[in-house]
Amino acid sequence: MAARPFSYVDHLRVLDNDVGTEHPLELYRTLGFVEEVLLSRQYEFVNLSLGPELSVVDKEVHAWTAVIDDLLSDGNTFMTVAIGNNGERDSIVGNNRVQVPSDCVNAVAVGAANDTEATWARTPYSAIGPGRSPGVVKPDLMAFGGDASKYFHVLSPNKKPALAPQLGTSFASPYLLRNAVGIRAILGAELTPLAIKALLVHAADPSIHNKLEVGWGKVPEDLMSIITCPSGIARVVYQGELKPGKYLRASLPLPPGNLTGNIKLKATFCYASPTDPQDSSAYTRAGLEAVFRPNDEKIKDGKANADTKGFFDMKKYATEDERRSDMGKWETVLHGEKNMRGTTLNNPVFDIHYNAREGGGKAAGPEKIRYALIITIEAPKHADLYNEILRAYTKILVPIQPQISLPIHV
Repeated sequence: MAARPFSYVDHLRVLDNDVGTEHPLELYRTLGFVEEVLLSRQYEFVNLSLGPELSVVDKEVHAWTAVIDDLLSDGNTFMTVAIGNNGERDSIVGNNRVQVPSDCVNAVAVGAANDTEATWARTPYSAIGPGRSPGVVKPDLMAFGGDASKYFHVLSPNKKPALAPQLGTSFASPYLLRNAVGIRAILGAELTPLAIKALLVHAADPSIHNKLEVGWGKVPEDLMSIITCPSGIARVVYQGELKPGKYLRASLPLPPGNLTGNIKLKATFCYASPTDPQDSSAYTRAGLEAVFRPNDEKIKDGKANADTKGFFDMKKYATEDERRSDMGKWETVLHGEKNMRGTTLNNPVFDIHYNAREGGGKAAGPEKIRYALIITIEAPKHADLYNEILRAYTKILVPIQPQISLPIHV
């Protein structure tokens, strides 16, 4: 059963009768049509379920990836890209890796899950990661794409209207975009496209599956679980701009008297980055060093700031060489979670430092970048955690109010 749409949709045609004259691994003419749409700046939400029939390679950035990443680098557009249905091809030579342009660092690469239930898994046809580094976590997210028993019903060419079963990452991608548009429809324009991207990554669940196959995980089917705070949970959104060479200190709001019992902290950082397509190993021009300082009273002798504690496992997907060179900080999505005792927190903060580079070296006149940071605090012993924090920070935090009436789940 098709759910109620959140918005009207424009379907813009970029494939015509002359597409057969293009080189299938390049499709530069078609790319020109896609570029026109993105340059028009008419759309904040875009889906792309096409591209060259070409798996990504580590040492080369394809023109499709370079052009799209450049146009998305301002952070004002949320774009989903299907990763390809080549997951069952030869893995030894990498023919089952995600396809161009889903290796974009400023877009959301979407893979296909076989079910909408909790027992979901990656469909065999859905391509797998890794992407290039930076941008190594691909796919970014998973959404239902269909399998032999469950699929999408679409109109097919016929003398009379007829429905045909269809499946693929080309359907999973717009299905996930629906969640992004739904968040905008419900919460309004207060959340930027980057904040919406961060929320989806934040809510994704990888379950028991290999990260190389499902990335950050599958986005929940229930939109309310992404944007609402149940009992004992509070979610805070930071969004704005970062200046090169400067630090951002993001405080973790706590209720008066601090927290008791075991708690879980979860944080997701997303930012849009300018790119250098001629240098695949130093592709992103912006990088973040993010550290967590849980207790401002624990300061080593001679130090100005509190002790740090590892939070974002930025090197999880890196090769040995990348681990040694700390290239994980050039990834545009950082996500992590930690379990701890509430009593160990005292005025906790995240300190984020924005580094800029160009051509692998020091950047001349680097630009500001847009960012979004989502922090979730889960404290089961504080049932009214959301309201406790809101009352304590009434002059600092602003609640995001729904723009429409929402159903109440009982």
